[in-house]
Amino acid sequence: MSRDIDVLVLGGAGVDTIVHVPQLPLPYADSYMIEQGIRTRAGQTGDFVALGLDALGLRVHHLDMLGDDHEGDLVRALHTEKGIAFTAIPHPAGTKRAVNLVGPDGRRLSLYDVSRTQGEDRFPEDTVRTLAGASRHVHVTITQPCADALPLLRESGATLSTDLHDWDGENPYHAPFAHAADVVFLSATALGDPERTMRRIADRGRAEVVVATAGAKGAYLLADDELTHIPPATPPGPVLDSNGAGDAFAAAFLHGWLNRETPRRSALYGTLAGAHACTVPSTETAPLTREALLTKLVATP
Repeated sequence: MSRDIDVLVLGGAGVDTIVHVPQLPLPYADSYMIEQGIRTRAGQTGDFVALGLDALGLRVHHLDMLGDDHEGDLVRALHTEKGIAFTAIPHPAGTKRAVNLVGPDGRRLSLYDVSRTQGEDRFPEDTVRTLAGASRHVHVTITQPCADALPLLRESGATLSTDLHDWDGENPYHAPFAHAADVVFLSATALGDPERTMRRIADRGRAEVVVATAGAKGAYLLADDELTHIPPATPPGPVLDSNGAGDAFAAAFLHGWLNRETPRRSALYGTLAGAHACTVPSTETAPLTREALLTKLVATP
């Protein structure tokens, strides 16, 4: 079968409402005056990965469930504007949405509307088989109903990646994703011992590469049974918002990995893209382009 799609992104489409707050955690008060405004825009984890991959020159297709609502229109419009192919499966519960509280230092607190999660619903099997069969690689978000699609994805012959985000290493929900993927990303935020969790993922699953991002501390890379610390990249401007930095890292890493770069080189790409994302206002979508990445690589010692 022809592999006309470089990366199929499964799940993770939705909208965020961005609220800039004076500090996090936010002390109780009857009201706050939000000087930077409150804005709802399309873009959750799957959207950000798709945008990042597309900006780096990969052929991308995004598949998820959307509602017949204003939020769904925003997601469709974003993909149309960026020229990214999108297959939307209608869902009566509506499009996924969240509220992001963003502090002055760029940290965020995300509030997810679980009333719009997809529950026990499944993607149409024929749609998954067709798109995965036409793809070199599938990036699987941990939103429902992606877990049910994992067996079909493995049958397709495409390689898989996933992002476990702030997994604590114990919650059983994340295990099927961690054990099915060839490349596993996660944040070190909730991990007391990142190396222990990373090695458990590799030992119990099929991952050949595990990456734990650590914000300003860089990242940890487990490949060929060797753990390596990847130094952080210096942001090219003031840090405005960390939202989407992990997705940018994953997209840039996959760009390198799919182009047969070494895991260490791919992780360097990830740190550069993640640092760039932290300088982009949360109300905008401006992923690192391939040309900009190459420029940054030339300037990197």
